Amino acid sequence: MAVERVLSGMRPTGNLHLGHYNGVLKNWIKLQHEHECLFFVADWHALTTHYDTPEIIEESVWEMVIDWLAAGVDPANATIFIQSRVPEHAELFTLLSMITPLGWLERVPTYKDQQEKLSSKDLSTYGFLGYPLLQSADILIYKATQVPVGEDQVPHIEFTREIARRFNHIYGKETGFEEKAEAAIKKLGGKKGALYKEMRNAYQQSGDEEALESARALIEEQQGMSMGDKERLLGYLEGGGKMILVEPEYKLMPASKMTGLDGQKMSKSYNNTISLREDLESVAKKIKTMPTDPARVRRTDPGDPAKCPVWQLHEIYSDQTIQDWVQIGCKGASIGCIECKQPVIEAVIKELKPIQERAAQYAEDPTLVKNIVAEGCEKARKLARETMRDVRDAMGLNYT
Repeated sequence: MAVERVLSGMRPTGNLHLGHYNGVLKNWIKLQHEHECLFFVADWHALTTHYDTPEIIEESVWEMVIDWLAAGVDPANATIFIQSRVPEHAELFTLLSMITPLGWLERVPTYKDQQEKLSSKDLSTYGFLGYPLLQSADILIYKATQVPVGEDQVPHIEFTREIARRFNHIYGKETGFEEKAEAAIKKLGGKKGALYKEMRNAYQQSGDEEALESARALIEEQQGMSMGDKERLLGYLEGGGKMILVEPEYKLMPASKMTGLDGQKMSKSYNNTISLREDLESVAKKIKTMPTDPARVRRTDPGDPAKCPVWQLHEIYSDQTIQDWVQIGCKGASIGCIECKQPVIEAVIKELKPIQERAAQYAEDPTLVKNIVAEGCEKARKLARETMRDVRDAMGLNYT
């Protein structure tokens, strides 16, 4: 099988909380052991909405990386880098903007959505309109094959696929493409060449996706073959031109079940979060003062866990025995709300304690954190430069 390369990023706009940990970081930690992973600090993306408060971004960049490391993102298994330290992102963004129809950007669902949600801020900027394209450049520059996203982000990946397709269609039509592709098939050798042709026919004639995947894997496995020939074979396979940019797939992440202290989605804007590095006494106090089922005015009033935000935390943090105890105790008024909250307090503190201990070690050694990021930026930049060389070449920008 061809190597799967996963790319994901996070905007540095404040402290990370349990919503980030349960919704994103746990997935990253799992993925880093399964695929090649690149995780980046999306500082330019943060500027699209925080352009007037850059100090928030500056303060958050290193703190966020510390949170990632403390949560278990391992630099030995994943590349951690900062978007703005790889200027090739901006170059690809600029070049892709030359071929991106304005209507494509205006129809991205989150464009109107975010403008309505953040109506107090002037978001009628070119940067905000163009951020889905910058996101595409982030993905395409690493030839990422998978991007973990929530459902609301799926249109962004579809948009990225359209951009890659359009670029390959416009710039992949090199002179004598078919002859060069046929010559590349011969370089595979008799047996593999025949297999490639067989799989190409199976895909083009009957849309056999399995044949397409097998043929892609066959091409990727060729050690001594030039990148140009590989791209020709990939493009020829699908009936297009030379495949310069890879169309990514989205990897749908399960929605985070982590709700905030008031039962709404955990979010800084709702002021209902528990930060990963929050003082543990403050954590206990916040959970103790969480609202519960309004029907339980007195200790003797029966309640319904389904109407209580605390129950949503029990669903994440408590085992079946405790959940049963809560259901029976709440409905029969045999336990009080403070009693019910205690197992959640203990479980959350148990989860946060080791994260906070690791975070303290990294915070005490900023040089180590900066070295991890510098190394990650170097690795990322090497991959980005390779893609940009191919892109410039295809667009006729490698003047000699």
